Amino acid sequence: MFNFGDMMGKIQEMQSRLKAVREEMEDILVDAEAGGGMVRVTANANRRILKIEIDPDIVDKNDLEIMNDLITAAVNKALDKAEARGREELEKATKNIMPNLPGFDLSKLGLT
Repeated sequence: MFNFGDMMGKIQEMQSRLKAVREEMEDILVDAEAGGGMVRVTANANRRILKIEIDPDIVDKNDLEIMNDLITAAVNKALDKAEARGREELEKATKNIMPNLPGFDLSKLGLT
C-alpha cells in the first residue's frame, strides 16, 4: 500500500543528497582534447569549464578558423564527459532512495 508520509520522507532525503552531490561534483574533473592535444579543456561534473590550454604553435592570426574549430571541439568533448560523469554521480546518489519509476527522468527536473 502506498504511504504518502514515507514518500515525502524519501523526497526530502533525495533533495538533501542531491544538494550534497552537486557540491561534490564541483571537484570531479574531466579533461578533453582536440587536435591531438593542441587544445585541452578541463571541466567539472557540473559542466563548468575550468581551464582551456592552447598550444602556442597553433596560434596563427591569419588562420583563426582552425583554432576556433579545435577549441569548440575540445569544449564540446569536455562538456559531454562532464555531463556523463554528473549523471553517473546523481544516479548513484538516488539509487537507493527513490524507486525506479518508469518515465521518471532526473534531467526533466534540471538535476542532471
